[in-house]
Amino acid sequence: MFDYFKGFVTDKKRTVKGTFVTIEAGGCGYLLEVGERDFDAIKINEETLQKVYVLLTHREDAMSLYGFSHKETRDIFQILLSVSGVGAKMAIALLNEFDACDLITLVIDGNFKELTRAKGVGPKLAQKIILELKDKLIKTELPRAACVLPQSQAADDTLAVLLSLGYEEKEIEDAFRKILPTLADTSNSEEVLRNVLTYISKQV
Repeated sequence: MFDYFKGFVTDKKRTVKGTFVTIEAGGCGYLLEVGERDFDAIKINEETLQKVYVLLTHREDAMSLYGFSHKETRDIFQILLSVSGVGAKMAIALLNEFDACDLITLVIDGNFKELTRAKGVGPKLAQKIILELKDKLIKTELPRAACVLPQSQAADDTLAVLLSLGYEEKEIEDAFRKILPTLADTSNSEEVLRNVLTYISKQV
């Protein structure tokens, strides 16, 4: 129903129920539950528009909105919810302990012991997560090339444009590895896109 909100972050708060931010978009203030990493990354700023990816969940007794700084984190959160026995709180606990790239790698590698570092995740649940998600993550369209870049808006923008142009994930990843060390500013979306696109074009 919602992909992202672009608006002004007007409030952040920690409560016994979790960590939350409020983003004002289109004249409405949306209360989003976020993980610790996103809580630290999202800053209160009533002058600069911020883009926050969201997921709406619906239970019998409640509807909740969850917010994420990066699309990859939102997508892996949604995949985690598909595991029986993993609810939103457990998924957030996993993403508090591991970023999306590390979590994908641990599951694909079958490293259940490392997964138990997350609060509330025991060995049986960790093995269940791997059993149910390993094949799904191997086949997923989650752009693992994003793991090559520091998580940033520049990474999101560059990946989205190049994938929409029909470039393969592998060639984008190769270009990132070659080009990023040469750039003075990897937070500049236009500079990253221009240089990566130029590199890929020369390889054809």
